[in-house]
Amino acid sequence: MHLIDLVIIVAYLAGTVIFGAWFSRSQKDVKDYFVGGRSVPWWAIMGSIVATETSTVTFISVPGVAFTGNWAFLQLVMGYMVGRIVVSIIFVPAYFRGELLTVYQILGVRFGAGVKRLAAGLFLATRSLADGVRLFATGLVLAALLLAMPGIEAAARAWVPGLDPTITILVASVLVMGLTTIVYTYLGGMSAVIWTDVIQLVVYVVGAIVAAVVLLQRIPGGWAEVQAAASAASKFRVFDFTWDVSRSYTFWSGVVGGAFLTTATHGTDQLMVQRYFASRSPRDARRALLVSGAVVFAQFVLFLGIGTMLWVFYTAHAPAEAAGFSVGGRLQTDRIFPAFIVAHLPTGLVGLVVAAIFAAAMSTLSSSLNSSAAASMADFYIPLTGARRSDADYLRTSRLLTAGWGVLQMGVAVSAIWLSSRVVDEVLGIASFTNGVILGVFLLGTFAPRVGQRAALAGLATGAVVMLAVKVLTSVSWQWYVLVGSSVTFCAGSATSALGLDARPPRETGR
Repeated sequence: MHLIDLVIIVAYLAGTVIFGAWFSRSQKDVKDYFVGGRSVPWWAIMGSIVATETSTVTFISVPGVAFTGNWAFLQLVMGYMVGRIVVSIIFVPAYFRGELLTVYQILGVRFGAGVKRLAAGLFLATRSLADGVRLFATGLVLAALLLAMPGIEAAARAWVPGLDPTITILVASVLVMGLTTIVYTYLGGMSAVIWTDVIQLVVYVVGAIVAAVVLLQRIPGGWAEVQAAASAASKFRVFDFTWDVSRSYTFWSGVVGGAFLTTATHGTDQLMVQRYFASRSPRDARRALLVSGAVVFAQFVLFLGIGTMLWVFYTAHAPAEAAGFSVGGRLQTDRIFPAFIVAHLPTGLVGLVVAAIFAAAMSTLSSSLNSSAAASMADFYIPLTGARRSDADYLRTSRLLTAGWGVLQMGVAVSAIWLSSRVVDEVLGIASFTNGVILGVFLLGTFAPRVGQRAALAGLATGAVVMLAVKVLTSVSWQWYVLVGSSVTFCAGSATSALGLDARPPRETGR
């Protein structure tokens, strides 16, 4: 790696930590730490939403989707936009009824502490496992990218002579991303998360645009050639109306399944909902959520466009390089964009794009750490202490929890190195079906006023069992999981209540 590229990366990481530390000056209590004093402008929250749902794996993998296929992925993004509309109508108003720190406090008020703690516990467990594995996956991308640079492999062998250089760079990448993110999230809280997300959004979008411009310049015929070649191969095809529940990225699984998926992730998951709590009003929260849908759509058009241009470049102008993307006869799509970055971007721009990859990873990780600490505090620690501790004690504990969840996720990421790819895939799939059952409980709370705690717990348990069966025994696409899980949970909870098997304990009143 050239010195200027390294300087850019180090400067970005150091600047992020300093920027996050700046926000620690005005923090007095958990309200400041977890919801930014409820004073963040809507456009910053919008940028944070977009950055959080865009991981490094997305940054690298979506171009690979277009390389091997077409633009059918956009059907799922259309579903994302529909889901945002549903969330803004059904759930956003409830977020501003009281001084909430987590979305699960709504369940405590509606069903009692048992349902709240179970939902929060599921969130904490699945978030730690899934995001730890995502950190590992990001480390894989960075390791592949860095090892393709001259001198990096030799340096890794010199640092740790008895270890595979890939593992050395992978662990180093995880530690750098993890420790940097822990420090600025620990110090700055949600305000640091949101404002660094905005910066990170700009960094990775600019990085992607720069890479796209350089890529287009490498294609002799420019955009006209891309359009002609891709159109002839149906690369720009968006819609697929095939009805097959085992297929992903059809119109039905994308738009319908994607709408339910986003309703869950953006309406009932603390990772996203915490941003709405930081906004000034329900109107600002709605605006941030809806505008983020348009930005996400444009962003995925950019990523898919990069993938299509990569296909034209490597098939028509660099087929010899493309041969290196296959291992054991299988095309490794996640290698394509990183390989182009290393081989074809000029000095300086490589550092910018690597910084962009770090940015995409850190925006997701910081949100995970802060939301996990918020759920631990508001749903467990504060109720257990009877809200009798001082603001300084709760603020100090919140920071310690942030660091603790960060260390745990780094541990999961490093442990994943020695797990099989099958286990890694299963861990990543956990969140997709727990999101469905949690959404089902929220729908019970919203649309089934006679349902109490026992019926809600019965619905949640039934939904989890059915989703496990769907996952293990069927070939149903993951894009249907939230629809199936939420529907089963809602129906089972309603049936339990209708059969007179329900009981309603005293509701929580909150802090």
